[in-house]
Amino acid sequence: MPIHSSSTKIYVLDTNILLHEPLAFLSFQEHDVVIPMTVLEELDYIKDSKKDVARDARVSIRAMENILKDASPEEMTHGVSLAGTVGGEHGPSGRLSIYTDLLMAQELQVFTSNENDNRIINVGLDLQQSHPDTTVVLVTKDINMRLKAKGAGMRKVEDYRTDQLIDDIKYLCKGYMMFPGDFWSQVTDVQSRQEGRDTIHSIPKSVLPDAYINEFIIDETNTFAGLIEGIDQEVIEVLDLGVERLMSRQAWGIQPKNIGQAMALHTLLDPHIDLVIMTGPAGSGKTLLALAAALEMVVEKNMYDKIIVTRSTPEIAESIGFLPGTEEEKMAPWLAAITDSLEVLHKHDENTSGSMSYIMEKANIQFKSVNFMRGRSIQNAIVILDESQNLTASQLKTIITRCGEGTKLICGGNLAQIDSNYLSAVTSGLTYIVEKFKHFEGSSTITLEGVVRSRLAEFAENTL
Repeated sequence: MPIHSSSTKIYVLDTNILLHEPLAFLSFQEHDVVIPMTVLEELDYIKDSKKDVARDARVSIRAMENILKDASPEEMTHGVSLAGTVGGEHGPSGRLSIYTDLLMAQELQVFTSNENDNRIINVGLDLQQSHPDTTVVLVTKDINMRLKAKGAGMRKVEDYRTDQLIDDIKYLCKGYMMFPGDFWSQVTDVQSRQEGRDTIHSIPKSVLPDAYINEFIIDETNTFAGLIEGIDQEVIEVLDLGVERLMSRQAWGIQPKNIGQAMALHTLLDPHIDLVIMTGPAGSGKTLLALAAALEMVVEKNMYDKIIVTRSTPEIAESIGFLPGTEEEKMAPWLAAITDSLEVLHKHDENTSGSMSYIMEKANIQFKSVNFMRGRSIQNAIVILDESQNLTASQLKTIITRCGEGTKLICGGNLAQIDSNYLSAVTSGLTYIVEKFKHFEGSSTITLEGVVRSRLAEFAENTL
C-alpha cells in the first residue's frame, strides 16, 4: 500500500456495497479504496448466477477492469490512481487497489475460519495495524458483519449511505402537515380569490417555511383542509378543500374512512398528478384505494385506456419463468392483493365472479412483471406498482422512466415489510423517490395511518 497523508482514509469495501451500487468505489473522492480478493471471488460467483444482482456484479467487474487493465501486479497491489476516470475535476482522486488476502500470514489473521466475511474483516484489521496513522474504514451493509468487525477491533465501521437521503424513517415526509390548534387563528395576513368553484388563499411563506408542493395541510379543528398548489419566495398558495368536502369524495363506490384516505383519494383522482406514492401499514387501504380510483378513471370517466398492475416478486424481481402459464398467469399469485381488492369492490354484486371478469376486460387490467418493463413505453394508462418497498432506487427508476404521455403511476408499499436482503427502510427505493420527488409538481405523497382492514389486523399492527 502507498504512503498516506493523515487526511486520506482507506476504505475497505464489502461485496454487498458493489452489489448495491456497482460503481461505489468511485464515490470516495480523495480517499483510497481497497477491494479484498475475497470480494472479487464473490463477484465472480454471483455474476454467473441467475439472481437479479448478477447484472450489478458484472457492471462492477467491468468498471474495475477498465481502470486496472494496464496496471502491473505491483501497481494493483499498491494502488492505481482514480483521477480522471469520471467526473473531471470533481471526480475521485484517490487510489484503487486489490488486496490479496488469500496470502495473508496466519499470525496476522484475527479470524482463522475461512468464511468470506471473516477474511474481509481480517483485511481491514491488517491495514489498520500496518497504517496506524491513517484512518481505515470497513464499509459494509451487513449489520452482523459490522458488529463482528467492531468486536474484533476495527475502530471504524460504516454503512454505505450515498443514496440514503434521510437518517431515520421518522423524518420521511408524510405528504401532509398537521397544524396545531386552529390554522386560521395563526395566519395574520391572507388574500383569497375564487377560481371557478375553488377558493385559493395566498399566505406568507413564513407561516409554513418548510412546505413543499402538493402537500396537504390539516389542523386540529377537523374542519380545515388545504392543499399547497404554488410556492414562491414570499407567498404560498393554498387550495381550500375542507375536511367535509374531502371526506365526501368517492371512487367506484368506495368512500374514505379517515382523513388520510380522503387525502389519498383526492390525489389519486387528480389528473394533474402523474405520480402518487402511498406508504403506510398493512390494512391501511393502499391497494383498495388505488384500484378503486383506477377503475373510476378508466371505466367511468374514460380518462385512461387501461390499468397495468405490477409488483416486485419476493425474490427481488427475479425470474418468474418456473411458473406455468403466460406472463399474466405467472404473475397472478403475486398479485392476489389486486384480485382480493377487486372482489371486495364487487362483493355485493349478484354474481361477484362474473362482475370481476367483466371489469377485468372492461378496464383492460393487465398483470405484468417488473422484469419485462425495461425498454417499454407505456402510454395513456394507469400503472399500479404494489409492494414497491422491495425495489431499489434503480429498479424504480426503470419503471418510472417507462411512463409515457398521459400515464399515471401509483406506487404503494409498507416500509415495515421489506423482504429484500439488500434494503432497509431508509435505503428502500420507495423512501428514495418519496424524498426525490417531494418538490416535483407532478407528484404527491400520502402516508396512510391507521389500519381499517379489521379490528384483528389493527390490534396486530399496534401490538405485535
